[in-house]
Amino acid sequence: MGTIDVANTPKLGFGLMRLPKKGATIDIDQTSAMVDAFLDAGFTYFDTAYVYPGSERAMAKALVKRHPRESYTVATKLFATAVPTAKLAKGELAKSLEKAGLDYVDYYLLHSIMEANYKKYERFGLWDFVAEKKREGVIRHVGFSFHSGPKLLDQLLTEHPEVEFVQLQINYADWENPSVQSRENWEVARAHEKPVVIMEPVKGGRLASPPESVRELFQSVRPDASPASWALRFASSLDGILTVLSGMSTLEQVEDNIHTFKDMGPLSVEERRVIADAMTFMGYSNQIPCTACGYCLQGCPRGIPIPEVFKVLNDLQAGASREACAAKLSEIREGRGAPSDCIACGNCEAICPQHIEIIENLKRAVELEG
Repeated sequence: MGTIDVANTPKLGFGLMRLPKKGATIDIDQTSAMVDAFLDAGFTYFDTAYVYPGSERAMAKALVKRHPRESYTVATKLFATAVPTAKLAKGELAKSLEKAGLDYVDYYLLHSIMEANYKKYERFGLWDFVAEKKREGVIRHVGFSFHSGPKLLDQLLTEHPEVEFVQLQINYADWENPSVQSRENWEVARAHEKPVVIMEPVKGGRLASPPESVRELFQSVRPDASPASWALRFASSLDGILTVLSGMSTLEQVEDNIHTFKDMGPLSVEERRVIADAMTFMGYSNQIPCTACGYCLQGCPRGIPIPEVFKVLNDLQAGASREACAAKLSEIREGRGAPSDCIACGNCEAICPQHIEIIENLKRAVELEG
C-alpha cells in the first residue's frame, strides 16, 4: 500500500459535507456535474464521513459508479462519539463501504477526536481495529481528524506513531485563535512528520464573505480574486500539506476553486502582509464561530436548528435589522424546535468541534422570538 505521496497529491480536496440539495435530498445531477469538473481539472481527493447525511450514497452515484476506481481517492471516517458500544462503532466501516459502493477506502479517519471523547476511542479499541483493517487491505492509510489543543495532539501522535496523517482545522482566522490553535497544532503535526489534511480552510464559508474591512484589504492587492481564494491559498501555502478540503455546494464554487489552485503560485511578501492584517481584523470578531457542520443536531432532543439560529445571530451582529432577523428566526423554526425549547442538556456542546457555548448563545436568540 506504500506511504502517502504528499508531493504528487493535488492540493484541492472535495469535501462532501455540504452537497447541493433538491428539496430534502442531495441533488445527484448537480453533484455529478461538480464531480466531473473536479476530476477533469486533475483533482482526485474526495472526503466524506459516516455521519454526513446522505453523503456516502451520493458519492456512490455521482463518483464511484461513473468513474474508474484508479481515477480518484476517497476518505471517510468512523465517528464513535454518538454510539454506545464498540461493536456499533466498528460496524461503521462496513456500512460506509456498502453505502459508497467501495471494496476499500484510501484514507480512513477516526473522526473528530477531542478532549471530551478521545478516551472512548481508546476504550473501544478503535486504534487497533483500524490497524487490523489496514493489514487486511480494506484501508490503505489511517489517520484521524482533530478538534482540540496541541498537548493532546502531541500525546496521541506519540502514543500512536502508526498514524499516517492528521486532519486539522486551519485557516487564517483561526491561526492564532486560542480556542482552535491552528498554528500550534500544525507545528505539532510537522514535528511528528505527519502530513496534514486541512479542513475548514474557509471556516464553513465564513471567509468567503468576510467583513468589509477584510474584503477591501484583499481587493487592494488582487481585485479579481475571491475572498475564498485568499483563504485557500493561505492554507495550501503551508509545509507538509496533503490536501486542502473545500466543502463545495455549487458548480461555481468548484470552478472558482479550480481556478485558484490551477493558477496558484507562492504568496508574495505583500500578500503575506495582507493576510497578517486580515488575521488581526478577524481576531476581533464577536461572531459565533459556527461552521455549520451540523454535529450538534445529532444530539438535540428538541430538534433546534442550531447552525441556522447562529447564522441569524451573526447577521444581527454584522448589522442586519432586528426585525429582519426576528422574521428569519421565525421562518427557520417553522415545524422545528425554537431556541426557547432548549432544555440545556449539553448534548450539543459535548459534540461541537468548535467548543461553542451553545446553550448561552441560544439564550441570546430567545430574545428574537416573537
